[in-house]
Amino acid sequence: MNKTNWYGFRLEREWVKIHSLLIYGLSCNMKNIYLLLSFFFSILSFGQVNVGYALIDKKITAIPQNSSASTDAIAQYINSNFKTENEKIRAVFYWTASNISYDVKNMYAVTINENPQDRIAKTLKTKKGICGDYAAVFNEIATLVGVKSVVIEGYTKQNGKVATLSHAWCAAKIDKKWYLFDPTWGSGALYNGKFVKKRNDYYFKTEPEKIISSHIPFDYLWQFLNYPITNKEFYESKIQVDKSKKYFDYQAEIDKYEKLSDGDKAFESAERIQKNGILNNLISEQYQYKKKEFSILTQNINIEKLNSITSDYNQAITLLNDFIYYRNKKFKPSLPDSEISKMIQTPKENLVKCQNDINSVGSVGSENTSSITSLKKNIYDALAQAEEYESFVKEYLSKSKMARKSMFTKVTWFGIPLINLLF
Repeated sequence: MNKTNWYGFRLEREWVKIHSLLIYGLSCNMKNIYLLLSFFFSILSFGQVNVGYALIDKKITAIPQNSSASTDAIAQYINSNFKTENEKIRAVFYWTASNISYDVKNMYAVTINENPQDRIAKTLKTKKGICGDYAAVFNEIATLVGVKSVVIEGYTKQNGKVATLSHAWCAAKIDKKWYLFDPTWGSGALYNGKFVKKRNDYYFKTEPEKIISSHIPFDYLWQFLNYPITNKEFYESKIQVDKSKKYFDYQAEIDKYEKLSDGDKAFESAERIQKNGILNNLISEQYQYKKKEFSILTQNINIEKLNSITSDYNQAITLLNDFIYYRNKKFKPSLPDSEISKMIQTPKENLVKCQNDINSVGSVGSENTSSITSLKKNIYDALAQAEEYESFVKEYLSKSKMARKSMFTKVTWFGIPLINLLF
């Protein structure tokens, strides 16, 4: 047989075993025949969906065409027809696996710069997609119907062979427990380079300890196992629970993870990826991607801080220029001494804060280095001038009214420039 890639379709292979066993059973007594029939039906039930889902499948199949044009419309239909999380997630899986076909032509396509919502819209329109599209659609609908869902990235193994392409699937929390869903593998299979539509419910609501034999996330947080397996163990098919390992409370770790900033999420994910062993290019690429994501997100946060400091600097300069103008008018009209003192103290204090803040800003990228250097210099120069004026005011306020007049012998420069650094 030519290259064949059946996504977990085990039932067909079991028919051969059953056929042989039944022939053998004809020569056995009735008790043995009964046992064989029991075995027959137990195999038939393997990977098959609970009969209670038949009504759900029928109802979601009847969704009007105009309700399948967007994830919002699909979610609205599901919410209107199903009540429990279990019913809703079945409807989400069934719709996604039944209505989307694998896009063989674009299976190697890279869509990094494509907006996620555009990808989802295109998938719904063409009813074709690759694993990331299946997962994005599933995740979006699940979220809209009120089921907690995440997209998981990793790689797979079939027939003992590790895949050379990365893969994406989903997890959803149903009745406070995490289950795995692979709408791509659940929708059909590749046969001789062509996609054959054939729904496989083995990949619906699969237990984490079962799917780990074929699906391993890059980040072991999403294995949902208290004793996560390493990449080396996955390669060697050593997926049995090993309680000699340190206990991993994945739910507590997920709870902490969800409270992190996007940058910190990327950083911690990269740490776990590295810890679990970088054994192939797929893992290495994901590790590098997470590190770069952390760097970019951190730089973006620092740039936001830098723009905020720029705004504070400009406000301080406006106040300092107001003081210089008032000083050049020889403090006319007259104001109480406390007000004059405050006029220079406020911009000076604000500039001190700007200087402290900008010194704590981390990396903003090489393309912004000159801008941050320029801003630091401007803050330094403005603060030096503000301190000089502050000394002038202190001396001015210490003198008698007659002596104060003699202090205005020259007009100072007016108009420290504002800065606008919007990255």
